Amino acid sequence: MKKQTMNRDWIATARTLNEALPYLQRYTGAIVVVKFGGNAMGDTDAMAEFARDIVLMRQVGVNPVVVHGGGPMINDMLAKLNIQSEFKRGKRVTDQATVEVVEMVLTGLVNKRIVQAIMDEGGRAVGLSGKDDDLIVCEADDPELGFVGRPVECNVQVLHDLFAAGIIPVVAPVATGMDYLETFNVNGDTAAGALAAALKADRLLLLTDVSGVKNKAGDVVTQMTPEEVRAMIDDGTIAGGMIPKTETALKAVEEGVRAVVILDGRVPNACLLELFTEHGAGSLIRRADLEPARPRS
Repeated sequence: MKKQTMNRDWIATARTLNEALPYLQRYTGAIVVVKFGGNAMGDTDAMAEFARDIVLMRQVGVNPVVVHGGGPMINDMLAKLNIQSEFKRGKRVTDQATVEVVEMVLTGLVNKRIVQAIMDEGGRAVGLSGKDDDLIVCEADDPELGFVGRPVECNVQVLHDLFAAGIIPVVAPVATGMDYLETFNVNGDTAAGALAAALKADRLLLLTDVSGVKNKAGDVVTQMTPEEVRAMIDDGTIAGGMIPKTETALKAVEEGVRAVVILDGRVPNACLLELFTEHGAGSLIRRADLEPARPRS
């Protein structure tokens, strides 16, 4: 008879699963919207790991929705087609030619890669864009930016139908407009926030390439109230690209999302660490009257 020696790693794994039980119970049936983007999208191993985490979330009773970006892929295709991009106030001016490329890349290339990755890890996934079943309806965010949209309506019944069927929705941030055959490019964080609000999601996870919101000393702030976030924006502590992310978080919380977490998507199993461990990951923004504080380090 072959003898097995108890490996310390096995014991640690079992302990981790045991400690995760209350969080697994807490999130059963919860809706969690995950904005996926950044460097992980271009890395095969990172994509597979992310997909495995999403499949595990679904397996333990969570209803995840993946919303993705794809800026680097859009840039590559525009360059190949010799279409020049102009930026104003940090945002891409999106003319008719550009929005057609955006739609082609996001709904055709990026969306189906993520769907395939989830399927390869044993999950069931369906790719959508904001155009499908009028999931996201937009108006122009700024006339100077062309076809850049601001969500004004989200029709999320199709997402609930997919949840009921055990299917993971993967949403490309391309939306329909008010006019006939009008198409809008939507910022991925903005689209994720709008869908999370319409779903009254338990969590919105914004995966980034930074470790979270930092204070003046450069340390990650593990949890904040909306009032604290606004104060950090006003005094310049939150600046640059973190401003639109925190503004998305504030709007989502104001519209009924229980909490938003800005976390580093480069960290292995970041979503699982946030949902199923005591200390979480990244910076959690919550309304104190809806979401109790929990120990975080």
